[in-house]
Amino acid sequence: MSHAVTGYPFSAIVGQPLLKQALLLCAVDPGIGGVLVRGDKGTAKSTAARGLTQVLPSIARVGGCAFNCAPGQPAEACAVCQAAQDVLPIEAEVPFVTLPLGATEDRVLGALDLQQALQGGQRAFQPGLLAAAHRGILYIDEVNLLADHLVDVLLDVAAMGVNSVQREGLSISHPARFTLIGTMNLEEGDLRPQLLDRFGLMVEVSAPTDKSVRAEVVRRRIAYEADTAAFATQWQGAQETLRAQVAQAQRLLPEVVLDDAMLELISHLCCEFEVASLRADIVMHKTARALAALEARARVTPDDVRAAAMLVLPHRRRRKPFEQAGMDQDKLDELVDQARQPQPPQAGDDSDDGSQSAPPQSPEGEPQGQQQEQQQEQQDEEGEGGQQTFAVAATGAARKISVAAMPNTSASSASGRRSAVADASRGSALRAVPDANPDRLAVGATLRSAALRGALAGEDSAQLTVTRADLHRQVRNGRGANLIVFVVDASGSMAAQRRMEAVKGAVLALLTDAYQRRDQLAVIAFRGEQAELLLAPTRSADLAEQGLRELPTGGRTPLPHALQLAAQMLQQSAPQDAPPLLVILSDGRANVGLPGSQGDPWQQTLDAAAVLAAQGVPALVLDTEAGYLRLGRAAQLAEALGARCLTLEQLTGDALALTVRAQLGAR
Repeated sequence: MSHAVTGYPFSAIVGQPLLKQALLLCAVDPGIGGVLVRGDKGTAKSTAARGLTQVLPSIARVGGCAFNCAPGQPAEACAVCQAAQDVLPIEAEVPFVTLPLGATEDRVLGALDLQQALQGGQRAFQPGLLAAAHRGILYIDEVNLLADHLVDVLLDVAAMGVNSVQREGLSISHPARFTLIGTMNLEEGDLRPQLLDRFGLMVEVSAPTDKSVRAEVVRRRIAYEADTAAFATQWQGAQETLRAQVAQAQRLLPEVVLDDAMLELISHLCCEFEVASLRADIVMHKTARALAALEARARVTPDDVRAAAMLVLPHRRRRKPFEQAGMDQDKLDELVDQARQPQPPQAGDDSDDGSQSAPPQSPEGEPQGQQQEQQQEQQDEEGEGGQQTFAVAATGAARKISVAAMPNTSASSASGRRSAVADASRGSALRAVPDANPDRLAVGATLRSAALRGALAGEDSAQLTVTRADLHRQVRNGRGANLIVFVVDASGSMAAQRRMEAVKGAVLALLTDAYQRRDQLAVIAFRGEQAELLLAPTRSADLAEQGLRELPTGGRTPLPHALQLAAQMLQQSAPQDAPPLLVILSDGRANVGLPGSQGDPWQQTLDAAAVLAAQGVPALVLDTEAGYLRLGRAAQLAEALGARCLTLEQLTGDALALTVRAQLGAR
């Protein structure tokens, strides 16, 4: 069967070998669980995902089937396949279904067929996107922005392979086994851990840095846009070769052997890299076998296991907050090399008395390992040459700080967005509830209720009567993301090492909490003559921490400009459905006025604070002033903002949570 030209040829993609390999592995074994593709904009993520169907072997299906049933395995809800048991199936391309970010649950899961209900009074099921994606690919662009209610739906269906619909008098189940492909940009925030683990493989992509490769990418793209048909013809041979390779690998896959030694290596790697999910072991097993099948081999080698680990483990490995995803390749190579070498017998293995060899002793009779440990501890305390060493402007230990006390939520909540959406017309999870006097009419639910009531009552199907009892109100549930703006003093008055360590530790703790609750983050730093925006509003806490990690210090204190910049950004970027939060870390000793102004810097600071207070922006001032002589300017700044002021010594979780609750609860 010839494949129609539906996009950029998969075989023509250059510069992303790991991405192409991961997609082909999922084509060989859909049970791997799909691919998550993370990377910057313009790195061929969507192009590769959409082009995969061009190299996949065709599937057999019955014409007109909306559930993509396999021949001889009709779904119970599929009337077409149930009535066409003797009809010969046809060859069709593998379905490729795009799930829009704004899709409703009815569109994804399926719902009552309103047309049939109105015409014949029958309760018929209208399949959704999950039915259309069965035996194919479900593609989600910017999957990290997918609404939470749709994420929950995907988690359930991906785990069971079956979509069950229980609504509006319907009770329908149908198979929904698909390859999930998602693309995302880390600048928009990370993915929920539950959904992240559902992706079998993950690939980090970036734009090629080799100028010859970049030039070839541009050359091919321009040729494709100039004459799509001619470009497809040029690559047709390579496409057919790749399609034949995938088909051969699919046939060979059941015969591929992964012996116990390779299985032990898989489990050993998962343990060494502290992977908690047992799904990692299973997916590595499947991926290693698919790698061998793709290379036309019937036995898995250590190299296959290593390649599988690079795709399976990075997004499942336990990480500290803001630690970048990835793998220690040297450690991985060492572990795999150990598996290739025969293990020497352990001392005492051949002894008949069951005795075990004692640890080596030092000349003083102390176990050598314990003596070495004590020497190492002493060396760590003294540093090289016996001199005490200090880190310069390092990040202090993250204090236990929580900003969980936003409106309509409890401080004990560990994750999830803080603020309930204030406007009922906004939010992600759309549902309908009976309401005799709705302010926003849910048309679909109202008509379905009227159709069902009329059908059950035996009314004329040609005329639909809507009563007040059928009316439904449209409700959107969800939580809005808060914008947290960190205004950090990096001037000379903050240059003392220990104070800077404490400040970075405090901000790190706040970033950790913001990451758990998927807030937007922004960082403004001020030093020298003016303030600067280190990080525009983003949901990526990793980027915020990275900008703060190398924050330069020194110079004067342009605090008025920092407050002015914060006010402008909040006015432009703050979400309308959830309150922002301004966190200022400074000792308040402003000595530089606004750019181009000759006024008193401190008075300008108070004026800028008054503007923020008039806007109703909740704020929190963390006083970093230290020493015996304290001016108390941070406390005066907090008073002008209408905010609470805490010192570094008061930065405990309870105190900060109560402060935030007081500031935001009064809004």
